[in-house]
Amino acid sequence: GWVFAGDVSHAISAPTPPPDSMTNTHALGNILYTDYLYLFEASGMVLLVAMIGAIVLTHRQRPGVRKQAIADQLARHPEDTVEMRTIEPGKGI
Repeated sequence: GWVFAGDVSHAISAPTPPPDSMTNTHALGNILYTDYLYLFEASGMVLLVAMIGAIVLTHRQRPGVRKQAIADQLARHPEDTVEMRTIEPGKGI
């Protein structure tokens, strides 16, 4: 069957604090960072490993993909790439 640690039954049966002594956010933080600190840290580590694994799995070399040429983009002059035209109203291009 299930075996619990000694503190778990005490933590489960502990009464909730009166509403006027602390807010819900403070009570939740108090429980997470005192009673369940190791479980909270372990779940954070699992999420970190999952995030790194997802990045590693999706970061692969793909043939035929065009990449940006940053040096070429920075070296161009606006007068070479933009052509200003004056268009009469109602005529179109």
